[in-house]
Amino acid sequence: MKKLSKTEVFGYMFLIITFVNSLYFGFTDAALFNEHYAQEDGLVENETALMLLAISLLCLYHLFKLRKFKKPLWKLGTLAFAVLFFFAAGEEISWGQRIFGVESSEFFMENNAQGETNLHNLVVGDTKINKLIFSQLLMITMVLYLVAIPLLYRKVGWIRKLADMFAVPIVEWRHTIAFIACTVLVSIIPADRKWEVYELAFGVMFFLIFLSPFNNHIFSGEKKKEED
Repeated sequence: MKKLSKTEVFGYMFLIITFVNSLYFGFTDAALFNEHYAQEDGLVENETALMLLAISLLCLYHLFKLRKFKKPLWKLGTLAFAVLFFFAAGEEISWGQRIFGVESSEFFMENNAQGETNLHNLVVGDTKINKLIFSQLLMITMVLYLVAIPLLYRKVGWIRKLADMFAVPIVEWRHTIAFIACTVLVSIIPADRKWEVYELAFGVMFFLIFLSPFNNHIFSGEKKKEED
């Protein structure tokens, strides 16, 4: 197992402190947890947006640093991740709507479950996009990404080449274990807005994955058999 960098140690310590606080407030004062700690535009939500933005910036850093050494598909994959996480950060804070005091358009007032300017709270018919994506599709994707793909990456050559080609970071087993621990801890918090904490844990964990994945050579300038 690779030695943890100082940034990774700080990331895991931040997670531990977050869950100590979340468990304490969640069990002792649900009102404080829901209305202040994990409220809309509260501490937890803003930290989540910052972590998602940090992942996007990390991807852009890799793209800028390694642009002379990597092939177009690697650049495409890295840019796609940068855009994806920037979009997620913007959605998390409704694109700064409440920060800048911007009113939602009529479309979002009528079709958004919270009347906010974002896509993940849109309601189509009787289906809330947020529930469909995060409660179902995302969970399936996460199981595949955290368990199936790491196994396949280590065993199947073409999957390994494909992941490296598009700069897909593969989790270390410590990342998988940490994700499982976070899921268990969040599930026992009695407060209603506990899933805001899970989103923060998601952001922190993905930052750690992009910072130091199992296939860390994809973020290296060395031509390490990427073209075999």
